[in-house]
Amino acid sequence: MSSSNPSATDIITYIGVPLAVLGVLPILYNTAVTLAAVSRIKRMLRHSRLTALTRSDVVNRVIEVELPRYAVRPWDRFADRAQYWTLSRHPSSIPGGSWTTFNWQTNVIGFKTQRVEYADQLRQPQVEVAFDELVCYLLDLGAVPDPQGWRLLRSAGLWTPVGCALMLSPDGKEKALTIAPLDGSDGYLSLAVTWAGPWTTRDYTHLPPYWVRLPPPPPPPPAPSTAEDEGSTKAEVSKDSSSAAEAEGSADLPREEASSSLKKPSLDSARQRGITSSSNPITCQISADGIVTALSQDPDRQFASTVHLDSLYIEHLRVRPGQSAGAWFASAATAYGTSSQTILWNYKIPDDILRFARRETVPCGVLVLLGVVDEAATPEWATRQHGGGDDDHARQLDLFARRHREQRAAMEAEARMPPAQRAAAVQQRVMRENQERLQDMKDKLRAEAQRKETRMMEALQSPKWDTKLVAEHNLAWLKTTGAVSGECGVKEVVGTLLHRMVLDGEFTSRLCRMLDLWKAWAENGGMRKSDLAALQEDQTTFAYATLLVAIIEGTSSALEGTLSMDLQECLRMWRIVRLG
Repeated sequence: MSSSNPSATDIITYIGVPLAVLGVLPILYNTAVTLAAVSRIKRMLRHSRLTALTRSDVVNRVIEVELPRYAVRPWDRFADRAQYWTLSRHPSSIPGGSWTTFNWQTNVIGFKTQRVEYADQLRQPQVEVAFDELVCYLLDLGAVPDPQGWRLLRSAGLWTPVGCALMLSPDGKEKALTIAPLDGSDGYLSLAVTWAGPWTTRDYTHLPPYWVRLPPPPPPPPAPSTAEDEGSTKAEVSKDSSSAAEAEGSADLPREEASSSLKKPSLDSARQRGITSSSNPITCQISADGIVTALSQDPDRQFASTVHLDSLYIEHLRVRPGQSAGAWFASAATAYGTSSQTILWNYKIPDDILRFARRETVPCGVLVLLGVVDEAATPEWATRQHGGGDDDHARQLDLFARRHREQRAAMEAEARMPPAQRAAAVQQRVMRENQERLQDMKDKLRAEAQRKETRMMEALQSPKWDTKLVAEHNLAWLKTTGAVSGECGVKEVVGTLLHRMVLDGEFTSRLCRMLDLWKAWAENGGMRKSDLAALQEDQTTFAYATLLVAIIEGTSSALEGTLSMDLQECLRMWRIVRLG
């Protein structure tokens, strides 16, 4: 009886145990799946060389991964050449880690914790990078901007479609920099990068983007040698030989006397350095805030390192409130560089300077008064009655004839007078004639001054010429005066002017004062007499100023509504972007 009826223990053994096992199976399954996912995630992190903290909840099947968030910037292209020009050996395969294609200087700025169930859900945090540094780096490697992508980004902003290309490979067939999804970008512009080793078409010998090389002025032509020059050369040779003998003899002198005898060459070293810099090209970096650095470069040395380049004084060219020298230099340098193969899209020429450069502000009559243009080459602007000529000549002849007749009549009358009366009459006539000649001279000077005044006022009101035309005439005038070499064009002269502005602060101040004066009369109703007087006092500086403004005008008209404007606007709108 007891054997046929199962007991409570048997019921628990045959029914409860299997049910308990079935209840534990989901936990065991979650544990196995979670451990497998954790193992795969760790393998992915280890393969991508990422340091992360992982935690897992095997019961709830949740994995927490804490990854650092970085701010990155490119390595120095000169000091860290190996990292700058090569790709990373261990790029990350985790979504969001496209930035690991390159080598970067990294700085941890925080941590991001993700909760995932599967390894495929893991995302690498995007990094923060300065937009202009990222674009400059890709341009330096050889990437090509996509005009359509930058135009769309400028107009659409964060609503730009995902996958829109901003930078292309050097051949223009592949996408190098694209718009990425906004997941976790926190309102920043989200980008993704792609690059392959063969796409790097530039190296450290090329001029970096946002840099411009300014040529030194050409050397003056050698003067013809004469007998006096040969004599002076022999005297200098004998002087050098005597100085060398004195230097050898100074070795036998006491230390104090020897140091005093060798002091003069050391004092001339600073002057010699300035002469060397004036004959070497100058390489300037132009950022969004103006000039950053200026380096004197030996023409025989490649631009491969800044170690052997002399850093020049540029404080007088910094962009500062209330001072215009920095803005004028940066604008002219940007125009000079953009019109060549160098890409100088980072600095935006101020709108007021662009408007001024495009306007017609210089009266053609003023150029005639300055002797730059022949009056026959200008539209008619002066009235005939104030120009002298036949009318004045006839008037002078008539006056001379009348005075001659009066003198003859007076002398005939004097001849019939007694001696005493004749002497008094002669004295009165001579005094009257002297007064008449003095009055005639005053009238002539007054009339001449009035003609000059009238001609000057008409010149100030004459038709205004375009800056490019004014610069062409001033360049021809500079060549006639010998200030500029005969074979140089506007661009070549502007390059040497910028070179001189870096080295000569006094010249920079004088040139920028002239530019400010010119811009002031252009914005305040036209040129005045005081402005013309200032031009006449320093006409050469005004001629140089027209060349600078002309190159700014040419660049502004060429870049209006093009890729350069779109790129500048986007770089100014998005200072920091997320890259992943």
